[in-house]
This record gives sequence, C-alpha cells and structure tokens, in this order.
Amino acid sequence: MNLSRNWYAVYTKPRWEKKVNQLFRQNGFETYCPLSKYRRKWSDRVKIVEEPLFKSYVFVRLAENEHARVRTIDGVVNFVYWCGKPAIVKDEEIVIIRKFLNEHQGAEIVQVQLKEGVKAVVQQGIFMNEEGLVVKVRHKTVELRLERLGVALIATLDRNNVLPMAK
Repeated sequence: MNLSRNWYAVYTKPRWEKKVNQLFRQNGFETYCPLSKYRRKWSDRVKIVEEPLFKSYVFVRLAENEHARVRTIDGVVNFVYWCGKPAIVKDEEIVIIRKFLNEHQGAEIVQVQLKEGVKAVVQQGIFMNEEGLVVKVRHKTVELRLERLGVALIATLDRNNVLPMAK
C-alpha cells in the first residue's frame, strides 16, 4: 500500500472551511485553509477579519488509506475529483498560495469571463499555449477554434484550462 502523503482539495459545506480545518487538525491531519485578511468597517469599529480564499474548499495532506476517514469528518462533502480520482494538489502549488497570501492582504479569487468571439489561450495539455477563438461557452467546457496548417479544429476543453488573452 502506498503510504506517501499528497495534498488533496476537499469540498466542504458552505461556510464550514475554518471549522473543517480545525476538525482535521484535531484528528491529526496536516491541513491548510488559505485565509485572506480584509478590513471590515462597522458603525462603531473597524476590524481585520480572515475569510477563506477558496469558498467551500480546504486542503489536507494524507495517504490514500486515510481517504475514508476524511469523509467521516463533520462538514466534509467529498474530495474534489479529477479524471475519476481525488485530485492531487502539488506541493509547489500550496507553497505558491502561502507565499502569495503572506505578501498580499485582501487577495480574492475572480472568475475569468470567457465570451464567444474572444481570443483565448490554452493553459495545459496537448494544445498548451495554442491561441484560438472561443466558439461556444458552456457550464464546464469551452469550444475553441484552433487554426493550424490552414484548417480549423474545434476542440472542446475544460473551462478552467482556457484563459482569455489580454487585449
């Protein structure tokens, strides 16, 4: 059995990120819930509050044989899946998130808007760094027209894998 530990993204109940993070720690797991600091103003005071950077997500480092135990913790909905398996998050990505949050207060995630007719670039996979024209945008996929060798190829790609090009 493979006992190497990997980082996984876990989907939580809404607004349970900090609580799930705490419960993971109480159960002996290495965990990370990226928090961004915001200055909030009320009528009588100003306060710095920490809010999760990724809504409804917490990262946990564990071995494959610990997956079942994680699912039993209150507030955990399930693992985030990629290609039918719990998605492994690279150690470098966790380090980058930590460094970024140490340097920038008030960081937030902004959904990239893809629109039909906009030029875009593929971020990874066989078409990595290829530019194309967005033909159709669906909930989770994008149809991108890639022109090579004088022909047009329409590729349906994961929406998270396509970014609009800067104007």
